[in-house]
Amino acid sequence: MNRARLLPALLLATLSMPALALDDPMLKRAEAVLKRQPIIDGHNDWPGALRGSFGEGWWSQDLKADSRKFTRPLMTDITRLHQGRVGGQFWSVYVPATVTGPQAVKATIEQIDIVRGFVAKYPADFELAATAADIRRIQKTGKVASLMGVEGGSQIDNSLPVLRMYHALGVRYMTLTHTKHNDWADSANEPPRAEPFSAYGKAIIHEMNRIGMLVDLSHVSPGTMKAVLATAKAPVIFSHSSARGIADHVRNVPDDVLPLVKANGGVVMTTYVPGFINSARQAWEAARAGERQRLSALYIAQPDRQAAGMKAWEASNPLPPVGIKDVADHIDRLVKLAGVDHVGIGGDLDGIESTPTGLEGVETYPALIAELLRRGYSEADCEKIAGGNLLRVMEAAEKVAASMAGELPPDVKP
Repeated sequence: MNRARLLPALLLATLSMPALALDDPMLKRAEAVLKRQPIIDGHNDWPGALRGSFGEGWWSQDLKADSRKFTRPLMTDITRLHQGRVGGQFWSVYVPATVTGPQAVKATIEQIDIVRGFVAKYPADFELAATAADIRRIQKTGKVASLMGVEGGSQIDNSLPVLRMYHALGVRYMTLTHTKHNDWADSANEPPRAEPFSAYGKAIIHEMNRIGMLVDLSHVSPGTMKAVLATAKAPVIFSHSSARGIADHVRNVPDDVLPLVKANGGVVMTTYVPGFINSARQAWEAARAGERQRLSALYIAQPDRQAAGMKAWEASNPLPPVGIKDVADHIDRLVKLAGVDHVGIGGDLDGIESTPTGLEGVETYPALIAELLRRGYSEADCEKIAGGNLLRVMEAAEKVAASMAGELPPDVKP
């Protein structure tokens, strides 16, 4: 969906929030919760969105300005990060899985440069964090503790030295795959192979545990999830995934994996992607894709007729609504099967075309916490979901790394 077409609705919903805040006691309680434990979000694609919108020209942009008014409206800006009580953010340094080899490494370094660049440009608002203690210290100052996540194992080009250098530059998790298999792990988006996770993949997990880099299982297949959970010494994360028992999408975590996450000590960070969290929206998106393919085959080399056909289809097939309650339903499911100590938030903002109503940008996190309070969650549990659970996982991973400090890196080949 063209994000520009959604702008009027997004603006209307967002501009109405302050009036609601004055009347809603749960929002007031949510603000109090987030004052004690600010949001630590597991996945935001703002660096890639800035690069996609402005290229190197992002340096000259005012990142405190309302980014909803940019030519390509965005879901993130500095002012709204503070409004949303964000105290920690894992910025995705994403490179498409179709980009491989040395080119993927180069593109990743360029993405890392964007994050380090806006942190340096706005020192009153951002500070790089390397540890859980750093996050705790930085969020008390009102700044956004900034960490990075590499969103796909293909970005290391089968090189443990590259992995270690990413860590040195501030990367604190790596998603093992993106939308394609790599040489050592299966993605959720392709048919499973006989061996979903190789011996080299196990060596990568060992090295990530040794250096204190979190293992991220969003995007991987269930077979890879289970193999890693049987291998990892440190707790894992799902940086932006939800519950497959609510919406049967491959990007979500199956019910039988959630108890394994609990046993591992990890955390599943609930995402906002409408097609991942709402089955009606997922079916609508599949039908729309099928109609687009049908029109392309029917009206070959006739883009005007194809566009007219899609417009007519969309007019007769209204977009199924997705809202804040859908996200909370996933949190309920994750809490039921994994426990409240193993749930977090990873919105995937600026990596998606649209959001659930009520969660249009980074300013809206208090609304989600308010919804959880309305459902009977305690303030202490909301603090865990907001960021406390992620901090616990980081601290546990740091202890594992300290225990492995005397070990040599693996000497293996892919």
